[in-house]
Amino acid sequence: MATAAFDSSVLTRRGVFAAAAGTLLLTACGRQDQQPEESQPGGTATPRGHELVIGVSLELSGRGAALGVLQQRAMEITVESLNLSGIPVGNLRRTVRLEIRDNHSDPREAARQATELTQRDEVHALVGGTSTETSMAIVDVAQEHQVPFLSLAAGDDIVLPLARRTYIYKLTPDAGDVARRMARLLNSLQVRRVALLAADGLHGDSGVQAARRALRDGGVDLIRTVRLPATGQSFGAAARRAVTGELDGVIVWGTAPDSGTAARELRRAGYRGPLFFDPGAVAEDTLSGANAAAVEGAYAVHPACLAASTLTTTTTAELARRDFTFRYIQRHGTFSGFAPYGSDAIQLLAKAARAASSTDRGRLRAYLQTQVAEGIAGAYAFAPIRHGGMDRDSLGVYVVSLGTWNRYS
Repeated sequence: MATAAFDSSVLTRRGVFAAAAGTLLLTACGRQDQQPEESQPGGTATPRGHELVIGVSLELSGRGAALGVLQQRAMEITVESLNLSGIPVGNLRRTVRLEIRDNHSDPREAARQATELTQRDEVHALVGGTSTETSMAIVDVAQEHQVPFLSLAAGDDIVLPLARRTYIYKLTPDAGDVARRMARLLNSLQVRRVALLAADGLHGDSGVQAARRALRDGGVDLIRTVRLPATGQSFGAAARRAVTGELDGVIVWGTAPDSGTAARELRRAGYRGPLFFDPGAVAEDTLSGANAAAVEGAYAVHPACLAASTLTTTTTAELARRDFTFRYIQRHGTFSGFAPYGSDAIQLLAKAARAASSTDRGRLRAYLQTQVAEGIAGAYAFAPIRHGGMDRDSLGVYVVSLGTWNRYS
């Protein structure tokens, strides 16, 4: 069952501090609001409904569909599992209902949908935005209307500055953590001179800033940085500029489908050395037939969900990852490492509702920001001072071998 993924006994190093930071807040919330959601005189509960309603805005078409469709699949699998028995919320067992919208990879449409879901449909929380641009559009709406929003996109600015992001949370790893892990990998492979090929937009911006710092601190020479044009345009010229001169490696910082397209263009430009991807590349599209030869042997830094094994699963979280992966493959044929973020978002909200004994938006926010949990994608450690919850210890290194991602040791 997917609910087993959130094993509250699993504490990461960062999680210990997050739990300590949240103690006073949890105590205060417990004193102020332990009543049923609505009561008549005499204490008789009058529930407002029997659902936890989550508004979802995803890129189901357009440039972000390679990632958005994966999230819809993962969420539907997880909701089916949760609804077998329901979620205990106060004196009710609630089912989860998803209100899913296709934002067509358009930030303006994502903002419109978020407003509609928040005001007309009165959802308890928002999830979505696999691109940084659509997530940032939803951020403004969620913060204005004080509804919790769990972003599935990369980009550190989604949750910063924290004073203006009090209802906003991000599930993907921080760019700085990914870049530092990548710098260690480059050193272990004795890769000293690299070029960085970064996507356009906010995700690429975060990658460029983080990679420059991490590579400098790690003693790796960043020879040049080249930005890719928008999805759908030719990457050929950018790839040729990136590989000019002597290089030991090329970092591609982007998301599918850009990552695979960039790899193809780099090979066409004559580059035969190693490629290094950030987590945004880990999607079915990157390993597709058109990209297969170009990405074979490439490395990626990515959370732990790619390492699920039927031979080594021993913990509750590992068993849950295996079960989720099996059900995903059974339904959709292949498994993508990006998919579990959607599952984790639903589980985090369900866990917050259980802990809060309420679906009130403010209480969900209060209990989200103290969560320490082991999810399908990796470990999360939210805190009042940190809303980007993926723990850096969840990151591993993977390599493409025979068309699949395998753990690199």
